[in-house]
Amino acid sequence: MNLVVRTPASSANLGAGFDVFGMAVDLYADIGSGDAPDGALAIDEHHPARTVFERLGGSGAMWLRTNIPMGRGLGFSGAVRVGAAGLAVLQNGRTLAEGADDILAVTAEYEGHGDNVAASLSGGVTAFVQGVSIPMRLGPVVSGAAFVAWIPEVTTSTDKSRQALPDLVRRDDAVHNIGRATQFALALAHDDPTLLTDATADRLHQDARLPGVPGAAEVIAAGHAAGAWCGWLSGSGPTVGLLVARQAAQSVADAVEATGSSGGHTKILAIDLEGCRQI
Repeated sequence: MNLVVRTPASSANLGAGFDVFGMAVDLYADIGSGDAPDGALAIDEHHPARTVFERLGGSGAMWLRTNIPMGRGLGFSGAVRVGAAGLAVLQNGRTLAEGADDILAVTAEYEGHGDNVAASLSGGVTAFVQGVSIPMRLGPVVSGAAFVAWIPEVTTSTDKSRQALPDLVRRDDAVHNIGRATQFALALAHDDPTLLTDATADRLHQDARLPGVPGAAEVIAAGHAAGAWCGWLSGSGPTVGLLVARQAAQSVADAVEATGSSGGHTKILAIDLEGCRQI
């Protein structure tokens, strides 16, 4: 029997939650067993999904169909790895829930960090702490919010981007990030968007990465001015993510696209609350 697993894209870091916070969003990677259907790509032995698939005991032909852009900071590699790991788990007679710990451990190992894969696996907003995915409570206001993604026409490499980051951080910068990350978690726990203002201000990675994405800082400022609750560089970029009340999403997207020098395009997305699932 052929199987298909659907896995959402993700935005990681969420500002101050560097390598910890992740948010699943409604772009998807479908990975299936058997011959590739129309519109899908057959996965060969060199694809990153294949290694994870075989590591967890998967075998046979497999394929991918996705609308997640590659190299744009929306968790493409994490989503396809989670989907492939999930497919292997199903092939071997376990449910995705039963295999979740193995899926998380293996995909985080291959990604080199677990924030993206934790969100793609579990859905919603997660904190990846010492190899464990911790779901963050989402009330109706935040769970029903829109995620406005500004996606430039350039790509970035996470590995190269990390090389620009310092090995040591100042104590006051570390304290700053602890405070902002706590503020972000409390905003979600209390379903209070007013607490999101400045909750994504970061000193550990965004200051080093933003200059490498022309227009990104201006996009964040324009989004805030148009009513977004908060904004951040998604993963290592180049995408910028803005969390906003659903009714204000189009005006925020319009403001971002009107910034002139930014270029790129916007997508109005939702937080995916289901995570990886069999379809």
